[in-house]
Amino acid sequence: MWLNTGGAEPLLLRAGDCYLLTSGDAYAVGSDPDRPADDGMAVFEAAWPDTVYHNVAPGVPGETSAISGALAFDETTAALLVEHLPAVSAIRSGTPAAAALRPVLEMLAQETSTDIPGTGAMRDHLTHILFVQTLRAVLTGAGTPTGWLRALGDERLRPALALMHRHPAEPWTLPKLAAAAGMSRSTFAQRFKDTVGLAPLDYLARWRVQSAARLLRATDRTISSVAKEFGFGTENSFIRTFKRVTGQSPARYRLNRRTERTSTQFPIAA
Repeated sequence: MWLNTGGAEPLLLRAGDCYLLTSGDAYAVGSDPDRPADDGMAVFEAAWPDTVYHNVAPGVPGETSAISGALAFDETTAALLVEHLPAVSAIRSGTPAAAALRPVLEMLAQETSTDIPGTGAMRDHLTHILFVQTLRAVLTGAGTPTGWLRALGDERLRPALALMHRHPAEPWTLPKLAAAAGMSRSTFAQRFKDTVGLAPLDYLARWRVQSAARLLRATDRTISSVAKEFGFGTENSFIRTFKRVTGQSPARYRLNRRTERTSTQFPIAA
């Protein structure tokens, strides 16, 4: 099966291969890269939430079968997950990562081949497991991308990252975070930037804004109280940082998110 995302060379997938798409954009699948292909997302949407049978009668095996699913995240979570991940990743058959995915795929194949009580819940849970397993494979593979998920695998950086995540309102400084990592300031700052892609305090500011954005979407709390909860000394400083990170003021962000529902999908297939 050929996979074409439009932004990269067509990707040939063979039996046992897996892939992960993170852009949420339309993609195409086909039996030959030079033949007109079908829009994969449109195929999903035409049958959702039922099992998708494309160019084959339901229950009748075709020459190629793919087990696929998609997850939707709120935009804050999506930004944290997607920003440093490749738009398309392949996990090749025969690798340890593909072997770890196989039991989940076999269970998902069984659950999508029939409709009996409980199959919907099983598909949902198995898709979540499949996503986590696929994400692990991408993050531990060759050329692991930068980002906070990669930093979680770094024993030296993990304590500092955990402090920022758990206590974002604390007045963290570079010396305090470096001490938590057991490193000098300069070594910690360079290692953090090389791993995450941002300087420690820049990352902290973004984490605070992204966390505050959740409250703005989900509650009617005042902008001032949200700013205080995430460690901003004044409402004005919060507004400036929020606008720098998101491109809009907190008030405008809240208004926009209440008038339009946004999500990012992560198709997973094998």
